Amino acid sequence: MTVLQQALSRFSADIAVDLGSTVTRVFVRGRGLVVESPSVVAVERAGSSGRVVAVGQEAKRMVGRTPEHMATVHPIREGIVGDYALLEALLRDALQRALTGKPVVGPRLLLCVPSSLSEVERKAVQESARAIGARQVQLVSKSVAAALGAGLPVRSAGANLVLDLGGGLSEVSVLSLGGLVDTRVLRVSGAALDQEIVSYVQGRHKVLIGARSAEELKLAVGTAMRPTSPTEARVTGRDLTTGIPREVAISGDEVHYALYPVLKQLVEGLRSTLAALTPELAADISDHGVVLTGGTALLGGLDVFLRDQTGLPMVVAEDPRTATIMGAGALLDDDALVERLALA
Repeated sequence: MTVLQQALSRFSADIAVDLGSTVTRVFVRGRGLVVESPSVVAVERAGSSGRVVAVGQEAKRMVGRTPEHMATVHPIREGIVGDYALLEALLRDALQRALTGKPVVGPRLLLCVPSSLSEVERKAVQESARAIGARQVQLVSKSVAAALGAGLPVRSAGANLVLDLGGGLSEVSVLSLGGLVDTRVLRVSGAALDQEIVSYVQGRHKVLIGARSAEELKLAVGTAMRPTSPTEARVTGRDLTTGIPREVAISGDEVHYALYPVLKQLVEGLRSTLAALTPELAADISDHGVVLTGGTALLGGLDVFLRDQTGLPMVVAEDPRTATIMGAGALLDDDALVERLALA
């Protein structure tokens, strides 16, 4: 950090932001995690432009309920920024919630983003952050931040592997000696699991349910391992034959059956990453195991399922949902490590 940057930092805030597909989290240095808000923006369409009418929790309540002239949008979906203007609105709202008072100069921002973003997309994200007043913007991979938040010794000579299971996508990263050895994006996510449940209920029961109802089913009776005892949850959707709302009972076995194809994709992605490692790194992973982070890591029995499929030890982080933002918050105190891990 230069002398000028040190002087400026005395009058501004250091902030880390986890830009998730489903949830945006904000960490302020000296205060901790201060914001957890849905990554949703509601817009009113007027010709080719749109006016933002709600952000975060208020916008989430509008999902599936908007009239024709309005829409709810996730600015980031499956690791892709779909609308930079709405991303800017999301960031502005998150920072306004986080800052209790306006700093004299703009904040320093550390943004956690998917490693799949292209160089052009990364620069566009940085410009969106600068447009709302940030004086300095740095980007770090979500899974790298998650590894730090999970307490992995990333500076050690031995390799550590983190599997960050997010709502929009998953990332698997290998770190060693304070650097990133390899990272891969897997098109497996909480949203993908929810969509499989939607498709299953539609095909098996001829009832159309929304993604929100599918997520509730997943949380209620979803497991990666086949249930050892009967479980059941009820959900209401639109009967595809009559068009009338109908309630159906869905068993845990059915939800497991719906989720299984996506979980197998996760296994294949993990195996392909391991296959590309040097023998020394592979041996380290075999000894240390894999740490699971992200909200999807809380799916019942997922650690056991992945262990059985790969033969590797699996450990779920103490709080997998906040591992990324807590790791990013810790990075605010380590400029040297940020420089080593920052995305170019």
